[in-house]
Amino acid sequence: MLNFMDKVRILRWDDHRYYHQCRINQTLHLISAVSFLVAYGLLFIDPAWAGIVGWLVGMVSRQSGHIFFEPRGHDRIHDVSYEHKESIKAGYNMRRKGILIGVWLALPALLALSPSLFGLIEPAGDFNGYVHNVGLAWLTLGASGVALRTVHLFFLRGPSWGLAWAFKILSDPFHNIDIYWRSPLALLSGQRYDPLEDAAQHTAQQG
Repeated sequence: MLNFMDKVRILRWDDHRYYHQCRINQTLHLISAVSFLVAYGLLFIDPAWAGIVGWLVGMVSRQSGHIFFEPRGHDRIHDVSYEHKESIKAGYNMRRKGILIGVWLALPALLALSPSLFGLIEPAGDFNGYVHNVGLAWLTLGASGVALRTVHLFFLRGPSWGLAWAFKILSDPFHNIDIYWRSPLALLSGQRYDPLEDAAQHTAQQG
């Protein structure tokens, strides 16, 4: 049986080789990672602003890389279709991300229409209070998204895989900085896509 960190490494490897082939996407993930570290620090100072930074900077830059720049056709390096990658993805595939982003965009409008969220929270007295509540709502959404998918994976793959995925997600900012800090330099040198030599060698060895 694989130990916990082996599972984390497998999840990270699949995420990198399947979904981070474009240097622009990698660079945006680097920006996202730094912003998430700022958000982690803000959790101890102002949780509402942690939610705002995490979503407006971290998630927007991260998901923009996937949506606009990452190739979605047949993966020639690994000889798999995009549909196959989406079907086996441990975390949020594009369909699940679409739902999550829809809820994220709806929350500010919902708070504007019902400042108390139907009696669940103290309504804001001014615009600053409204922004504060939006930040807390976004923070709650992010935490809930991780928790729900973790529990879902408990049933799909087992508790150890669910916990490994949760650990991977929470530690992604540190890992992304470690593996993508060179990506902006590669992009500036004209390299649009990561050659993924290690990925190709690993796939050949597995074959």
